[in-house]
Amino acid sequence: MRRRITGAILAAMAASVGYGGARAQTIDLAASKVIDLSHPYDANTVYWPTEPTGFQLKQEHKGLTKGGFFYYSNTFCSPEHGGTHIDAPMHFAENHWTNAEIPLDRLIRPAVVIDISEKASKNRDYALSPADVQEWEKNNGRIPDGAIVLLRTGWSARWPHRKAYLGDDTPGVATNLHFPAFGPEAATLLVSDRHVSMIGLDTASIDIGPSQDFMVHRIVSAANVPGLENLANLDQLPATGAVVMAMPMKIAQGSGAPARVIAFAPR
Repeated sequence: MRRRITGAILAAMAASVGYGGARAQTIDLAASKVIDLSHPYDANTVYWPTEPTGFQLKQEHKGLTKGGFFYYSNTFCSPEHGGTHIDAPMHFAENHWTNAEIPLDRLIRPAVVIDISEKASKNRDYALSPADVQEWEKNNGRIPDGAIVLLRTGWSARWPHRKAYLGDDTPGVATNLHFPAFGPEAATLLVSDRHVSMIGLDTASIDIGPSQDFMVHRIVSAANVPGLENLANLDQLPATGAVVMAMPMKIAQGSGAPARVIAFAPR
């Protein structure tokens, strides 16, 4: 009986996700698989090379209390930008949204996945181009206004091996990094013509590794478009049809935050 009731509840719990005047997309929880797009936080979490610290977990108590019951608690410390996290627009655009100011409806949207993993395997500094976007649209239709655009490079398979993932593992040095990402022209197309709500990918930055001017960050931040970095399991998502939910820590005045990112995809 309990299983039948639970199934009925799940079937009834359908949520509509709308955006920018386009047709709403429905999440049927009973007919969806939930995919975790986040890496766990631990001592191996990859951070930008110039970060002086990484993730730290300190145990406060683990065991029986004086009252005779079990209790477990830790403290943690982390830079904003490392592991699976969000870049708030304020990260690269003064007086734009901080982490806590990003509207919730920007964080829960239908998603499209552009796969450049084959091209990235031949060129580790490959940058998504407008031609790549147009090629994707030929096969899948125009990217809907307000969608989340995720870029699959295949780089998450290298996590958490820093040199393989970043291209270099010299502490404190970020001038010899190598990994694929969005290109500035493609970023401009996505925010100006497709009016995306957010972009994300499975590498350490929405700019390619060798970038020193971070133009993609600057372009999307100026348009109040957040970015997701260090995603996982993008190979489990279809090109279209998934809905992504990105829930960062609500850090007041934050330039970003660790995030738990999940996707609902058709079974």
